Amino acid sequence: MQSRNSRLNSSALRGAVDLAAVKAAGEAAQKAEQTRAERARQAAAGEGPALADYPLVLDVTEETFEVEVVQRSAEVPVVVDFWAEWCGPCKQLSPVLERLAEEYAGRIVLAKIDVDANQLIAQQFGIQGIPAVMAVVAGQLVPLFQGAENEANVRKILDQLIAVAEQRFGIVGGAAGGEGAAAESHVPADPALEAAHDALDRGDLAGAVRAYQNVLSDRPGHVEAKLGLAQAQLLQRVEQLDPQQVRTEAAADPKDVQAQLRAADLDLVGGHVEDAFGRLVDTVARTFGDDRDAARLRLLELFEVIGPEDPRTVAARQALARVLF
Repeated sequence: MQSRNSRLNSSALRGAVDLAAVKAAGEAAQKAEQTRAERARQAAAGEGPALADYPLVLDVTEETFEVEVVQRSAEVPVVVDFWAEWCGPCKQLSPVLERLAEEYAGRIVLAKIDVDANQLIAQQFGIQGIPAVMAVVAGQLVPLFQGAENEANVRKILDQLIAVAEQRFGIVGGAAGGEGAAAESHVPADPALEAAHDALDRGDLAGAVRAYQNVLSDRPGHVEAKLGLAQAQLLQRVEQLDPQQVRTEAAADPKDVQAQLRAADLDLVGGHVEDAFGRLVDTVARTFGDDRDAARLRLLELFEVIGPEDPRTVAARQALARVLF
């Protein structure tokens, strides 16, 4: 019989993996809220520039990131485009983002970050490949997608971002806060993605996996769907496990790769992220061939659950590279 302690749900997993980001996100959101309050005071007093006076597309550096991205995100969603001069797909995607930023007329701002010139920001965001597109809303990070996307998909993603910004944070950009811009921001959520989220929240893990895979079949670079799929698959793997038995088997035989994989899954779900990553890095280091590939691939799957921007993921990637090369 399945033990009570081994029964898990998506809410428990989210609580376990999100704690490390709470403090940083809270500080950023607080700064954004302070900026929003100050902007409101200035607007009431007739002071300071209007939102329409700000550029819609701007190049951001490490020195200007705090003001141009974090603080600006209190008033309007800031879409962040990570690119480099040598990146061919970036040259295809960036003009699309710039054109849409102009078309949306102040409902978003596009911040362009050259990863070669601003390596610290790229590292903090955990950027592993470009083009990568994220957003900051009220000081909170919202991953959007990685890799080139066609204009129709980009437009859909931006519409969803604007709707979320309005519904969750009360932020609606616009040249004059006009009725047209506000009305257009009420864009329905992506039905396929919502179906996947709902299945995950209900504990229908098989249904959630299928639904996230459907999203990714159309949009392979969709970051939120990749995260959801990784979470659902992790929960599927641990749902029937007996934690005590798993840990006993893993401790008894460090060379039993499958035992280590099961223990790492339980470590992660329990919030012991460094332990999970360290266990798998050690397993990669002591194994060869198919066993090594199994441990390495599981580690990459768990990276998806935690997120590439998380410092623990960055550190574990570096540790993995050291044992592989």
